[in-house]
Amino acid sequence: MSENNIQFLLNNELTVIENCDPNMTVLNYLRQELSRKGTKEGCASGDCGACTAVLVEVATKENNQSTTENLSYQSINTCITFLSALHGKQLLTVEDLQQGNKLHVVQQAMVDCHGSQCGFCTPGFVMSLFSLKKNLAQTSFTDATTESSSSDLNLSLDNDIEHGLAGNLCRCTGYRSITDAAKQACNNDEVDQFDQDKLATINTLKNISKQQETVVLHNNDKSLYLPSTLDKLAQLVEKFPQAKLLAGGTDLALSVTQNMAQIQTMIAMGNVSELAQIKETEDMLSIGAMVSYQDSHALLTKHYPEFGQMLYRLGSTQVRNSGTLGGNVGNASPIGDTPPVLIALGAKLVLRKGQRTRVVSVEDYFVDYKVTKLESGEFIQRIEIPKAVNKKHLKVFKISKRLDDDISTVLACFYIEFSHQKVSDIKIAFGGMAGIPKRAFTCEQALMGKVPNDQNIALAMEALATDFSPLSDVRASSEYRLQVAKNLVRKCFYELEQTHASTRIETFETNTFEAEKLKVNGVTHA
Repeated sequence: MSENNIQFLLNNELTVIENCDPNMTVLNYLRQELSRKGTKEGCASGDCGACTAVLVEVATKENNQSTTENLSYQSINTCITFLSALHGKQLLTVEDLQQGNKLHVVQQAMVDCHGSQCGFCTPGFVMSLFSLKKNLAQTSFTDATTESSSSDLNLSLDNDIEHGLAGNLCRCTGYRSITDAAKQACNNDEVDQFDQDKLATINTLKNISKQQETVVLHNNDKSLYLPSTLDKLAQLVEKFPQAKLLAGGTDLALSVTQNMAQIQTMIAMGNVSELAQIKETEDMLSIGAMVSYQDSHALLTKHYPEFGQMLYRLGSTQVRNSGTLGGNVGNASPIGDTPPVLIALGAKLVLRKGQRTRVVSVEDYFVDYKVTKLESGEFIQRIEIPKAVNKKHLKVFKISKRLDDDISTVLACFYIEFSHQKVSDIKIAFGGMAGIPKRAFTCEQALMGKVPNDQNIALAMEALATDFSPLSDVRASSEYRLQVAKNLVRKCFYELEQTHASTRIETFETNTFEAEKLKVNGVTHA
């Protein structure tokens, strides 16, 4: 059955949107159609966080042959989220938090700690803090039965707050009062109305999902298709090969909000559960194309810590909640953060067209700038990543103007194996150095079978000039990119040799955090 409407919960109210413009963002819907002005427009590009709201969906977990259901709270940038993302979910805005005359604990904390300056960015901060609090509560962060001391918990909370607010840029003064409010709110275990209504919310959202197999929206000459099964998606992509495929939309939406383009036909993949699955076999990590960065982070960090560390610098929490691994590859951007890592790891893509699937390596997927191996009517179904090999070392370096929430200038990935102190296997891949993410074959050959001493490393650095002729743009000049890439070759081998050296900002922050843990526990730290 197909229905010409989108159904979701706006707080606790079942809401139906019919014949809407597929290009309408959630932000514009809230402000223009509902006159909910608490959600602000700042940048319209997913950078400032003033438009932050929270999407709630049913999350299931398998435990010892039993299934538990809970609600997942995800902060999103409504300015770059299309209306199709709401179907079957609950949308919460700052207007929904207060219950009667009583402020929600995150709102009250902002008042108590004087966390609001001019007030424009405050609703976005409040919603990010609300999402952070709900997620920390679900992981029992403040559980006093753990062996960690209260000082340990407070230091860990500081780290969570820093990541949770990285996508909210204040345009007035400092962040101290806001982080104080975050600590007060997250340490308050008061049950709110959303906890009380949890079972009813879960049942309503499940009923919405059962009602419609495919949502079809037509508005003037624009159309949106929102299938719920992999087979139906395959049929639609074959039928409309020129349609834009919508994954997280963190890049596609910019064509509408920044370039004022209009997408005529859009196929949204967000409700296809088969594309949101993560599977782990004896030798492979299989990640569906619609798995978000946030949901893939734990698994990738477990097997490739440096991959996981880089993901935490890929956008903000709001972006990581929406953006997907499959979308980052499918977008075919030369500065996408994950493709160079996937290339170096030898990852493969499972591509689907109709009932047929085929496998293509990520390395071979990219042909030219924004040109890929995808055939007409074909899409990425999942990414398969070989598990880590004990003898191999992965190094990932992201160079950008800001540490967090920024586009890469250069991204370098090295996957190296040694035998008798010589390089026995090596893959080096770069992003930002060409029209596509690609291997540095000449650089690899300069190191293969050799001891990585100063002389051989210097030769490998110079070999990069044969592999790449980078362009100049607003982020960096060609000369800067090439010099940085050379320096990263040397840095890679320095880190492999000097394993205890702190050579990165994020490493320094982690070491400082660990030092503070020792300090507060009364242990001498050398």
